[in-house]
Amino acid sequence: MEWQGITFDWNQARAFLVTAEEGSLSAAARALNLTQPTLGRQVAALEAELGVTLFERVGKSLAVTQAGLDLLDHFRAMGEAANRISLMASGQSQAVEGSVTISATNMMATLLLPPALEKIRQTAPGIVLDVVTSNEMSDLQRREADIAIRHARPDHPELFAKLVHETTAHLYASSDYLDLKGRPQTPADLSDADFVGVDNPERLIPVMASLGLSVTRANFNINTASGTLSRALMQQGLGIGFLPKEIAEMTPGLEQVLPSLPPIPVPTWLVAHRELRTSRRVRHVFDLLAEAFRRM
Repeated sequence: MEWQGITFDWNQARAFLVTAEEGSLSAAARALNLTQPTLGRQVAALEAELGVTLFERVGKSLAVTQAGLDLLDHFRAMGEAANRISLMASGQSQAVEGSVTISATNMMATLLLPPALEKIRQTAPGIVLDVVTSNEMSDLQRREADIAIRHARPDHPELFAKLVHETTAHLYASSDYLDLKGRPQTPADLSDADFVGVDNPERLIPVMASLGLSVTRANFNINTASGTLSRALMQQGLGIGFLPKEIAEMTPGLEQVLPSLPPIPVPTWLVAHRELRTSRRVRHVFDLLAEAFRRM
């Protein structure tokens, strides 16, 4: 190995890799929590060290040059190796202190997580909890989170998943809405009802069709990616929507609509990278979360 021939550092390599992946310096700077000028200097320093141009301006955006494309797979391999080193080092930590990042939807984080987080704080005050609320799946291999709470089992072999809770979702609406519009007796009665859409209604319409509900995009007059907002909109009397039964039971003023409809299964999985399962602090948080969900 010609060690003296390696003159660039990892920060420069990471700057190029993330900029190429994100498509712009501004997006890469946000991903790395750096300023855009700092990131730009790192990319420029790497270009100077390698003697090649890695990006070119195309309008207001950046495009990877052919030289950059030729090197990109090698830098991706470096990034994956760096992630593995970080995961293994974190996994070897035996201290029940430090930071643990939990990823969950905003509805789950707002309505179901607080009691579990209180228990974690009581038993391990040295752990700093960072909660990321998003409907998108966090990439655990890239350390976007240490633990993810998901409603689907992951199929990646490097991820460890545990089924911690199973419930069902049903249609609900506020009593005020049903007093005004009438309480449906058959699926056909919902053909002209107002629905609150969560995220993308087009994904929900086939599910509703499988339940015998004939609705279209026109039935969804309000849509949001926020589960907590959709719940509030339903409480306000703005339409019918799906909720897990535990969430509905803690929401005043809601009634189940057409209780005879088949329920929608809603499993809850805790997911972590296998390497991180050997970390005492991650294991502690993982186990307490699992216990909290089992008690729901």
